[in-house]
Amino acid sequence: MCGIVGILGSKPVATDLVDALRRLEYRGYDSAGVATVENGHLERRRAEGKLRNLESRLLTEPLTGRTGIGHTRWATHGRPTERNAHPHMSAKVSVVHNGIIENFRELKAELTGKGHTFETDTDTEAVVHLVTEEMQGGRGPIDAVKAALGKLKGAFALGIIFAGEDDLMIAARQGSPLAIGHGRGEMYLGSDAIALAPFTDAITYLEEGDWAVMRRSGVEVFDRAGECVKRPLIKSVASSLLVDKGNHRHFMAKEIHEQPDVISHTLSNYIDMANGRVNFPDLGIDLTKISRVTISACGTAYYAGLVGKYWIERYARLPVEIDVASELRYREAPLPEGGLALFVSQSGETADTLATLRYARANGQRIASIVNVRTSTIARESDAVLPTLAGPEIGVASTKAFTCQLAALACLAIALGKARGTIDEALEQELVTALVEVPRLISSMLRDEEQFVELAQMLSKARDVLYLGRGSSYPLALEGALKLKEISYIHAEGYAAGELKHGPIALIDENVPVIVVAPEDDLLEKTVSNVQEVAARGGQIILISNANPDKIGCALAAHITAPKAHALTNPLIYAVPVQLLAYHTAVFMGTDVDQPRNLAKSVTVE
Repeated sequence: MCGIVGILGSKPVATDLVDALRRLEYRGYDSAGVATVENGHLERRRAEGKLRNLESRLLTEPLTGRTGIGHTRWATHGRPTERNAHPHMSAKVSVVHNGIIENFRELKAELTGKGHTFETDTDTEAVVHLVTEEMQGGRGPIDAVKAALGKLKGAFALGIIFAGEDDLMIAARQGSPLAIGHGRGEMYLGSDAIALAPFTDAITYLEEGDWAVMRRSGVEVFDRAGECVKRPLIKSVASSLLVDKGNHRHFMAKEIHEQPDVISHTLSNYIDMANGRVNFPDLGIDLTKISRVTISACGTAYYAGLVGKYWIERYARLPVEIDVASELRYREAPLPEGGLALFVSQSGETADTLATLRYARANGQRIASIVNVRTSTIARESDAVLPTLAGPEIGVASTKAFTCQLAALACLAIALGKARGTIDEALEQELVTALVEVPRLISSMLRDEEQFVELAQMLSKARDVLYLGRGSSYPLALEGALKLKEISYIHAEGYAAGELKHGPIALIDENVPVIVVAPEDDLLEKTVSNVQEVAARGGQIILISNANPDKIGCALAAHITAPKAHALTNPLIYAVPVQLLAYHTAVFMGTDVDQPRNLAKSVTVE
């Protein structure tokens, strides 16, 4: 994930900006830069690679300004070059940005038509020119940013400074987290409290849609509607050595809310967002010659792989075998010549998965892995590694690692389809465009958690809960049931909706909540018939869908409205409500959400 820092200081801030960025190195990055207000004008220093390169640049070309912003960049739009490194700036404005500006192409075309010249390949530069255009039209910095924010589409965090404004910094959050630190005659901005730990422990977290006007004397925070609001000041326990919960009660909650941010960074590793194309790294594996994909994983990672099976078979027309790692190895499954074995693991150390990887290698398979830890054993023993950029996941029940695994699998499915000729350029662009929209759509679902709190009280009374889904929603039903079991200790089972009448319907009565994952797609009509069967037997139906509930034709206990999205991306989006249902139920029941009983984050023994 990119890292943002900002300081309104009482002395030159460049060194402190770099030190703060160093505490965000765990997020991963490929370039870095800082910008300051120097005697009324803006100056910046940028460098490719590690922070030491930026430090060397600052030794020979120092900055002395007391107001500055800094950034570590993981490339999303444009190659990881100094030219594309943040901060981006015009003569009037300098910006650091985390996330994706979805409509940057439209903004770029509009602003180019008004005489603006773009110098980079990034989406961020559109923000610079948009704010500059508003200021050239006569608006002051604050009003210019307010107007610009209304024209941006996407999930993003911004830090902005201005020429001639030594006591002003503006921050904005829509999907990506931002923390504001309070000092004595100084103010700070950071992607999380870790970056600000040496400077202050007094932190205000911006909420979704907030933007803030920072001065050395304090901060004014405005909500999405432009109303001035009060956000609580809390004492942070973050240190430079610890991952912090931020303003969340549990790590799991924080990690659920980080998903727009980490998904965007994972996607950026595999697609060219500027041109709507897959930009898949060379795996050293000829994708056109793969005869079959064999996927193996455990737990939540297995359900990610199951979604991947649907995608690869549908879009690449390539047969996929999938099994849990502890079964595939011991049943001595025959593996085809020219096959690709794909292993999915958050830690990269899962014992069963590693053992199955070695079995696949001994049987002549090419090995690829999707892992969150690139130095892990599974990664080291693979021919090709597809990293997820979820960052550290502390909660035992996986959330952001799961959706990042899905993001990587979706990109792999497109790459396979493109290589095999089953996806043409038009479909490729359609699918990539759909993926780019995912962070924003997830952000929209995270804005209203109250409905999940109310449903949690209902679910907490249940002894058994059923989850139903069809197609790629079936693995989401399995994952939802697993999440509820893991952290609330309520017995839950996930079923393919079409299997309901083949046994599970015997469990239905008025005391059994049935959670139905049912996006409005070509399978909805079939799912509706199963829902009606549940209703006829008195089941309490909780529908998660973007469909009009009138189409269901029966009474619902609750309807969680999901945003309309492409069929490819529905699993990424519908993962969020099943996570929130489990989380709030566990919180209501008072269980140990982050460290549920009997479970470990990484299972390193068979």
